[in-house]
Amino acid sequence: MIRRYYIFHGRVQGVGFRITCYQIAMRLGLTGWVRNLSDGTVEVCVQGEELFVQRLLLELNNARFIKIERFDMKELCVLQDEKSFEMKY
Repeated sequence: MIRRYYIFHGRVQGVGFRITCYQIAMRLGLTGWVRNLSDGTVEVCVQGEELFVQRLLLELNNARFIKIERFDMKELCVLQDEKSFEMKY
């Protein structure tokens, strides 16, 4: 089980990034959240099995309209009591 914080750069706002991330995360059983930032980037905090976190990144990278140019990533401590994935506003 891992927990990671990402900031995605590129064409990631106004293209369905948050809803796509939410749907993939829910399907994969991941927990965490996704939120747009005022500078045009999107931040994601995600927790789950590493294979499923990697799958989330792969699917986001291949999603229609989304163009991830790069991302910053930081490892975080796992939250044992987190139970869902949310879209924050």
